[in-house]
Amino acid sequence: METFAFIIHPLTAADITRKFPLAAKLPERMLEGICRYLPPMEVSKITGVCSPYAEAEGWFVSCGLTSRQMLELPEEYVLRKIIQAGKKAEKLGAKIVGLGAFTAVVGDAGITVARHLNIPVTTGNSYTVAMALEGTRLAAREMGIDLRTAQVAVVGATGSIGSTCARILARECRYLTLYGRNGNKLQRLAQKIAAETGLAAKISSNLQETLAGADVIITVTSAVDAIIEPEHLKPGAVVCDVARPRDVSLRVARERDDVLVIEGGVVKVPEGTEFNFNFGFPPVTAYACMAETMLLALERRYECFSLGRDITVAQVDEISRIAEKHGFKLAGLRSFERALTREQIQAVARRVGKRRKCNRP
Repeated sequence: METFAFIIHPLTAADITRKFPLAAKLPERMLEGICRYLPPMEVSKITGVCSPYAEAEGWFVSCGLTSRQMLELPEEYVLRKIIQAGKKAEKLGAKIVGLGAFTAVVGDAGITVARHLNIPVTTGNSYTVAMALEGTRLAAREMGIDLRTAQVAVVGATGSIGSTCARILARECRYLTLYGRNGNKLQRLAQKIAAETGLAAKISSNLQETLAGADVIITVTSAVDAIIEPEHLKPGAVVCDVARPRDVSLRVARERDDVLVIEGGVVKVPEGTEFNFNFGFPPVTAYACMAETMLLALERRYECFSLGRDITVAQVDEISRIAEKHGFKLAGLRSFERALTREQIQAVARRVGKRRKCNRP
């Protein structure tokens, strides 16, 4: 039996109260303060992960810090908490451990954590890139957008996931804008893209300007709060939100019925898989970062596959082949934790078409 573990943490204090309802009576900061001192815990056992080639089981292990704490507390302290969760995974019998949400972002994206563990570590970013791009391509097709001629933007382009998405998209589109806060890193990424593909990507430090002109957006920042609001998007835009916590405000779902927002990196895993923990998805679906950890166990690839901030295109292609072999695939399209039907997407496209027709002089 192959084994794995995946480290999770509460994105906000509200996630803690879902697990422990009585805690809802406590002020948010007090609750965060209490959880700061809790040891890592086994949240649930994951069973029934079977492909035609192998069988695996695993565990969700909690690191009790919220996203805000991951950013506000000293980095050394946060890394120590993540390493403690990794040690718990070792004791449970995991042969590889995956880092979820902000545990994959803090510090050097898993490298320090891996040095302190006796089992390999992966961030899951390679498969996250693969699934985010596959979902974006599908959503664009359904909305009648041709990526080759569309204005495409990557928000958070200097991060591990964003930079790799940008490098792959540069092979498929003519107009690409890279947004980020570090101008030097953006410039280096643009130079790399030019050398690899010949595409002259535009760089931007103005988020609203970037969003206003984009037909297709992949957003994957490490922001704690939403950064994309309804007024930022053009009619007919497709937004793939890979970030957790999400980059796109809930206001967009309420106020903009003429844009399509999809969740990035949602995967259908083999039938019979039981997570025994409610993280907001339907049965046999998971985040791509979780799925990568499962895939590496099924493939008996006990190695640090996606680690650090330099994910290669070759890694994305390889994990995609492994996923196809074991029967993992894109779980359709989802928006704000709800499945999207083709009819719903077509309704968005029709509304955009009607409004454009009405606005013609």
